[in-house]
Amino acid sequence: MKTTIQLEEIAMFGLGIYVFDTLSYFWWFFLTLFLVPYIGMIGYIINSKFDALSYNTFHHKGLAIIISGIGIYISNEPLQFSGIILFAHSAFDRILGYSLKYEKGFKCTHLGEVKKKN
Repeated sequence: MKTTIQLEEIAMFGLGIYVFDTLSYFWWFFLTLFLVPYIGMIGYIINSKFDALSYNTFHHKGLAIIISGIGIYISNEPLQFSGIILFAHSAFDRILGYSLKYEKGFKCTHLGEVKKKN
């Protein structure tokens, strides 16, 4: 199942790159801002409950699609770009095995517990 999920996420990551390519931005914008959604991890400073909320907000593909959709609807490329970054970043995280967090802690995700690789 892990391989199936990774293949699905690779396809979504590819979709994010393809859709980004339809915008008028330079590629270095994508590369530079790709890691910005990790700002959601700042919630760890407060507690694991707030961390789960902030991390999940910045890594929710549904929210990313809504943001991009609004950008498309109102012809706003920065909004489209923001949604694409969130979508592609979330897919990339899931390729690596990270996903939406439970309040229990960083390693407890909706795809199971993140295990340390040996």
